[in-house]
This record gives sequence, structure tokens and C-alpha cells, in this order.
Amino acid sequence: MVKYGLDYTRCRWILPLLLGLAMIFGIIALAGWGWMTTQTYPHVRRASLWNICFLEEGWACKSLLTYAWGRGAAGTFMVGFGLIVICFALSIIAFAIPTLRFNFIRGIGGLCFVAAVFSLMGLVIYAVMLTKYIPPTPGMVTQFDWSYGFGWTMCIMGIGLGFFFCCLPLYEDHILGNVKPYNYYPNI
Repeated sequence: MVKYGLDYTRCRWILPLLLGLAMIFGIIALAGWGWMTTQTYPHVRRASLWNICFLEEGWACKSLLTYAWGRGAAGTFMVGFGLIVICFALSIIAFAIPTLRFNFIRGIGGLCFVAAVFSLMGLVIYAVMLTKYIPPTPGMVTQFDWSYGFGWTMCIMGIGLGFFFCCLPLYEDHILGNVKPYNYYPNI
């Protein structure tokens, strides 16, 4: 990407595409039911970010938003997701208009870091408090499932993309071709 620059058509949209992918992973995490599954024979519990459902004689669901920690986990994860959406929109604008390209790319990187911190707080609050809310019993198997993993993927992608967006302006002169190439020829 640095060799050809951001004007190279195939490399130009990689970072906004990765932000869009992180946004899709966030949507899957928010909508998915597989945040946590707990099994003790014959009882099954399934939890999402919003509800926890118990299977004892039939499915009975209880909202996690009745607890302060449930509202805190959902709120912080939603703020992180919202910031990822804002970063995606700003990156589309930054890469579509050539004159704005390097003016606010570092700001997008900083927002990616803030989004990762908020989503990390939501994921940790959820994991700690839900395992505290469901006390372990003998024979209980608790596992965090696929939707929780998509939330972590969004968080990790936010951290990685923050580094890329923050480091890209360091190579602005190289990307725009303002630096004279240096050729090293050893003495023969």
C-alpha cells in the first residue's frame, strides 16, 4: 500500500473496507443471541447483550437492562459501535475527496482507539458481571459464544485500524511522491 500510495486504485479503499467489516461484526454482536451459554443438566441458560433466557420447563427470558451493570455494558458497547460507524463514514469522506485525505486521518485513528476502549469496557463489564450474576454450580459448563467473539473482533479491529490510521500520515510525502527516491548502490 505504501509502495503505490493511496492513489493506487486497489489499495485506496482497504482501510474503509476494514472499518466496514468491523461495523458488520458489531452489528452481528449486537443482534446475536450467542453471548453466553451455560449448561447444567437439565437446565440451559442462553444470554445475549440484552436478555438472559432460562430453559427449565419452558423458555423464560429476563432483561439484563433491569440491572445497572446490564445498562452499563450495553451502553458502553453501543457507544463503541456508534464511534466505529462514525469512523467508517469519515473514512469514506476522507478517501473520496483527495484534498481532505491527510487532514483528518489521525483523528479517525484516535476515534478508532476511543471506540475500542468503549467496546472493551462493555465486553469486560458483561463478562465479569454476568458470571457473577450466574453463580457456578457443580457440573456447570459456561462458555462465551460466537456473538461475544464478534464483539471482541470489532474491538481488536478498532485497535489495529487506529494504529494504521495514526501511522499513515507519517508516510504522506512518500505516498504523494514528494520524496526523492534513494537508490543504494554498493561500491563494486
